[in-house]
Amino acid sequence: MDTLTPEQRHKCMSRIRSKNTSIEILLCKALWREGVRYRKNYFKLPGKPDIAVTKYKIAIFCDGELWHGKNWVNRKDEIKTNNDYWVKKIERNIERDNKVEKELERMGWVIFRYWGNDIKNNLSGCVNEIKEAIYNIKNGIFYPEEEMKYLYAVEIEPEYSHNDIKHHPN
Repeated sequence: MDTLTPEQRHKCMSRIRSKNTSIEILLCKALWREGVRYRKNYFKLPGKPDIAVTKYKIAIFCDGELWHGKNWVNRKDEIKTNNDYWVKKIERNIERDNKVEKELERMGWVIFRYWGNDIKNNLSGCVNEIKEAIYNIKNGIFYPEEEMKYLYAVEIEPEYSHNDIKHHPN
C-alpha cells in the first residue's frame, strides 16, 4: 500500500529527471577534472548515452537501480503499488537497454553501464575504468574476448548484465 496520496505521489514522480541526474553530474564533473572531454546525452547515438567520449567511441550510461532493473529478479516483487504497470515498464527498459547495447557494439562503441550506487560509492573506480579504456584504445591494446565480458569489478546481475565492456574494433 502506498503511504502517499495520489497527488503527493504524482508530485514526487514528476520530479524524476531523465538527464542531468545527480549521478550523471557527479561522473561528468569527475571525468572533466581528469581531462576527459565528452558530449552529454548524445542524441546521434542509439539510446542517447548519458556521456559519450566521441573521440574514442566510448558510450557511458548512468543507470538508476529501480528504473533499469538492478537485481530485478529479486526486486520486482517489492513493488506494491500498480505492480503490473511498473513491472512491464521496467522490463521494457531492460529490453531496450540490451537492444541499444547490441546496436552500439555493432557500431564499434565501447559501452560502460554504471549503477547509481556504483558511481556514488566508487566514483574514482568508475573514472579509472574509463581512463583505462581510453588509454587502451589510444595504444591499440585490446583484451581477449573471454576476458572482455567481466573486465571491471562492478556487480553483475545473474540474469541481466549491464556491465559488460566490449573492445574497440579499430
